[in-house]
Amino acid sequence: MRDGPITLQTHNPEPTATRFRDHSIRNKDLDQAALNIIEQLNANGFQAYLVGGCIRDALCDVKPKDFDVATDASLEQISKIFRRSRIVGRRFPIVHVRAGRELIEVSTFRQALSENIVQDHQGMILRDNAYGTLQQDAFRRDFTINALYYDPAAGEIIDFVGGVQDIQDGHIRLIGDTATRLAEDPVRFLRALRFAAKLDFTIESSILDLVNGSAARLKSVPPARLFDEFLKLFLTGHAESIWSTMRDTPLATALFPTCRPDSNLVLSAMRNTDARIHQGASVTPGFLIAVLLWEDFLARQNERQANEEDPALASLREQQPHVAIPRRFGTFAREIWLIQERLEKRNHRGVAKLCAHRRFRAGYDFLCLRAEEEESLRECADWWTEYQEQDEAKQQEMIDLLPRVPRKRRKRRPRGGSQ
Repeated sequence: MRDGPITLQTHNPEPTATRFRDHSIRNKDLDQAALNIIEQLNANGFQAYLVGGCIRDALCDVKPKDFDVATDASLEQISKIFRRSRIVGRRFPIVHVRAGRELIEVSTFRQALSENIVQDHQGMILRDNAYGTLQQDAFRRDFTINALYYDPAAGEIIDFVGGVQDIQDGHIRLIGDTATRLAEDPVRFLRALRFAAKLDFTIESSILDLVNGSAARLKSVPPARLFDEFLKLFLTGHAESIWSTMRDTPLATALFPTCRPDSNLVLSAMRNTDARIHQGASVTPGFLIAVLLWEDFLARQNERQANEEDPALASLREQQPHVAIPRRFGTFAREIWLIQERLEKRNHRGVAKLCAHRRFRAGYDFLCLRAEEEESLRECADWWTEYQEQDEAKQQEMIDLLPRVPRKRRKRRPRGGSQ
């Protein structure tokens, strides 16, 4: 990647910025909207760089998806330059700049230590509005591999923390004291797992040693934020690898307390999700939610007493304080659960109607996953598989062979009126 890095001194003797000119990044492969934003900021007298994951991914031969810009311009100055922009966020305010259909995140350089940073009693950062220099911004970022800046005008990568070397070594390392940085944001441990799986990197042992404390501190993270992290963990093509690591730690039960981490059903669902993503097929969080909470729902359903809460709603409600599940995905999971009994019974009068159900395909896929672990379900899953492969005449023959359940005759109500 490099031969003989050029070392430049910043305004302060420490830290030292290393600038790499020999690398694989080419401006033509980068997002032109983000490059235009940088050019406009430069034209107005401000420093501006591409930063973070887009540089990391480009150096790892992974196509970047999100392009973020960091600058010494204040949020107000950024908004003044770009008419189609707005300041968003309370915890970490940034500017969203609209460029055509794209939305580029532009942030002001921040510093790691300041009286403007608000932390709780455990050291978790609650608000960070402390602005600083390029060097300070680098040291307040989480991992070395995410603290790289790219200057498109000079074609240089700027590295204060050894991130380029860590990418070359396949190493995930936090900037600064590991315990302090994990206390500032417990989600960083989950991010480390995600980057390790995505890039096939090794997590530094000092991070792994603190998994118990990080899992416990996840209780202080807003459940809605953990749902966003759930999507990144399990719907980006590396779910099986991440879950295989998580289930041997307290992290799995910290996120999903009612789920049995060693469940083969869950691992199969993660593997199935990865396969669909790699095939370009659609996936939904609702399906994984249904798998993760299935055993809890089943236990509640089997123990349900008259007039008790719907077991599906109870399972979803129990999960909300940990990883908040949006209603549409909770409804999706509930419909998958409720269709399972109908699939297993195969009522000869209800087969065609069931096939028209909007969750039939997801429910069938769920049944097939269960059949991999439960031998008693394999004949049923095979029947539904064969049924879908037949023409209409053969399907009717299969239906005719099903046991007929007699209709329940409704009792006639006596006609009103007194004698």
